[in-house]
Amino acid sequence: DVTGIDRARLLAEPEMKIDTKKLAELTNLLKRRAAHEPLAYIRGKTEFYGREFVITSAVLEPRPESETMIDVFKVLAKDWLSSQKERNDRHPLRIADVGTGSGALGITAALEVPDIQVNLSDIDPQALKVAKTNVDKFTLNISVIKSDLLAQLARDYDVLLCNLPYVPDGCRINQAAGHEPRIAIFGGADGLDLYRRLFKQASKRTSQPLYILAEALPLQHTTLSSLARQSGYKLQRVDDFIQVFVRVQNRT
Repeated sequence: DVTGIDRARLLAEPEMKIDTKKLAELTNLLKRRAAHEPLAYIRGKTEFYGREFVITSAVLEPRPESETMIDVFKVLAKDWLSSQKERNDRHPLRIADVGTGSGALGITAALEVPDIQVNLSDIDPQALKVAKTNVDKFTLNISVIKSDLLAQLARDYDVLLCNLPYVPDGCRINQAAGHEPRIAIFGGADGLDLYRRLFKQASKRTSQPLYILAEALPLQHTTLSSLARQSGYKLQRVDDFIQVFVRVQNRT
């Protein structure tokens, strides 16, 4: 990043010298990294699903395990589109990335699956600024909405992509995660408070989302499945950290 030279050339030319100004810049960045500041904050960017996203300390750095949600969503979207011929509704698949942070999930979904409608929502205005920067970076027609989970989302959605805070409040985190916003990490005594509110909100909507994709620790999955059932959603699939919940069809 400091030299503007790609990794391959740096490795091929170890004798290359760095001028004094760049060396001072590099030394400062190394001090930040030695203090366990996440590399994404130092670089101002990170890679997610093969694409580069702008990252600041206002948002959580997207984790590799979250990429599984995109894999699962692509399968779900393909099945939904193929079954559309059997239904009378011909609207595009409508997606909300709830608690979007950097926008990585919703933006990646829009780039991977054509002809879908995506909204990004978050309660934190600073996170929404980062999400909007990434929307503009990929020149997408995506709305960025300030909302407390689903509370301020007026339109109907078919699928919710939800990587909400799920670390229990008393859980120790590593030093790098200590630099990240607590609002994006901790989710109450058992880590599932935001998911409880999300499913309750979803159950009260006039048009309830058909699918809710949620990320949580595997040891939380049984509890999460139980609270989803209480709101009219049953577990359809589990893949690593990701659970897919489908609305019970006899509900409105």
